[in-house]
Order: sequence, then C-alpha cells, then structure tokens
Amino acid sequence: MHPNCILRAGTPECVLYDDEDLHWLFSSEATYLLLQVLKGKRLMGELLVEPEAVTYVEATTGDQEGEYVFELIAETENERLVTYFFVLVHGYEDEDDLSPHTRVH
Repeated sequence: MHPNCILRAGTPECVLYDDEDLHWLFSSEATYLLLQVLKGKRLMGELLVEPEAVTYVEATTGDQEGEYVFELIAETENERLVTYFFVLVHGYEDEDDLSPHTRVH
C-alpha cells in the first residue's frame, strides 16, 4: 500500500478521510501497525492495526469509479467481522509484477 493512494481508511466505528492538505504516514509499534493522517506536523487521526487479529483480506471494487476497497477480516467459527478497511485509488499491485521502469507513486 502506498500512502499517496489512500482515499479513506477506518474501522466500523470510525473513518479517516484523505484531503489535499493531509498526508499519510506508516509506522509500527511493538505488535501493531500504525497509520497516521497528518496536516503538516499536526496529527489529525490515527488507526492502530493489530495484524494478529486479521484472518484474511478481501479486495473489491468500490461504489465509486476508481475506488478499490480492501477489507481486513477477523474470522472465528461463529463470526466474520470487518475489523479495518482501506479504500485506495488502485487495486493490488504485486511489486514482483512491476517492471524497472514502472513508477509507484
């Protein structure tokens, strides 16, 4: 995932939206992955992703043209829950499939 390609990200309880004045930052802390949205140096919101809680990822096209939705699913014997989601401006791109002349934002 590329930070400049995110349109929005969130959980069932909250959503972080992209804007021209904002930028996204990825980092990790202990066993979590951290996604932050900043305006300059000011933190506007953050999403803490617990990879151990994710069973698999489902990718679909979004409701709007040019949107690609990635849902991170936590699944048990009795329940399937979307724990996190990311909406990007492109689908999944395997870095092995990219030619040396391909630019990835």
